[in-house]
Amino acid sequence: MIYFKLPFDERLLSADEKNTKNAVNFHSYNSLDRISFNGDIFEIDPAEFDHTLITSNALNDDPTDILAETKEEYCKTLHEVIEVIKENNLPKLVYSRRKIFTDFKTINYRESFKNLCKSYPNAFRYLFNDGQNAWMGAFSEVLGKFNKTTHEFETMALAGTLPVSEEWSEKEIEEQKPVTSYIQDILTNYSDHVKQSETYDHISGNIKHLRTDFKTKIKPEDLDRIIQDLHPTPAVCGIPKDFCNENIRKYEKFPREFYAGYIKVETEESILYFVNLRCARLYKDSVHIFVGGGITAQSNPEKEWTETELKSEAILKNLVIS
Repeated sequence: MIYFKLPFDERLLSADEKNTKNAVNFHSYNSLDRISFNGDIFEIDPAEFDHTLITSNALNDDPTDILAETKEEYCKTLHEVIEVIKENNLPKLVYSRRKIFTDFKTINYRESFKNLCKSYPNAFRYLFNDGQNAWMGAFSEVLGKFNKTTHEFETMALAGTLPVSEEWSEKEIEEQKPVTSYIQDILTNYSDHVKQSETYDHISGNIKHLRTDFKTKIKPEDLDRIIQDLHPTPAVCGIPKDFCNENIRKYEKFPREFYAGYIKVETEESILYFVNLRCARLYKDSVHIFVGGGITAQSNPEKEWTETELKSEAILKNLVIS
């Protein structure tokens, strides 16, 4: 089963599984794995959803038997990553970790999902369990939006993270610039007319990011290729892509699985692609929360740890626990 809400749309949606048409597809970070929900997208009555029992007891046990990184381990590794960045003059490399939460008897995921939906109305919000994998998440970064009628394609550069109350520093501004340049360069391969907005604040719960929007028109047959070129963006990987991916595999303690991958949703009017950040894999006895940050030569490991702790609250603060 899958339940989801589109950004700025409070209709609760699902896939009816009555045909083989792919309604919602989750693609892993490395693009090797995919989870698909087939059928037509339909709206669910909220009253019906309120009588749905979705608790952690219905999920699989955590088979991993792993320990999350401690703050000391994280900061030690991050010092090594920063040295790699300096030695190779990298604009940015994204490093992630898992926060493993086990302090509960059971979690009511129906109510947790409702909390998540209220907290992040501008995000793609989802909860699914296919029998083998259960995930929940909410994030507002659009990897791509394609209008089937006008052939207009939209995307965004989203990077840099601070608490809403703080002022941007050079570190965050410099982190966002290569993401913007990367996306602009890709889109100009497919169109001579790319519109780029000014950079502005994008609020996501208790934190904010720097955001730049892009619009252009493309050929429908180029859509899949553009998405493949864009993913993974520097916002979830770094620059250059291949070198950063090599170091992500070397330094990160855990595989990313579907974290920092993307979600494809096809409606009658549009094909939508969302980056899968602020997400967690759900087990009967644990919740694995995936968090990361863009690391530059100016990064401070202690501050980066605090940033990932803030990001983990997107899931943690919305869990209904007993």
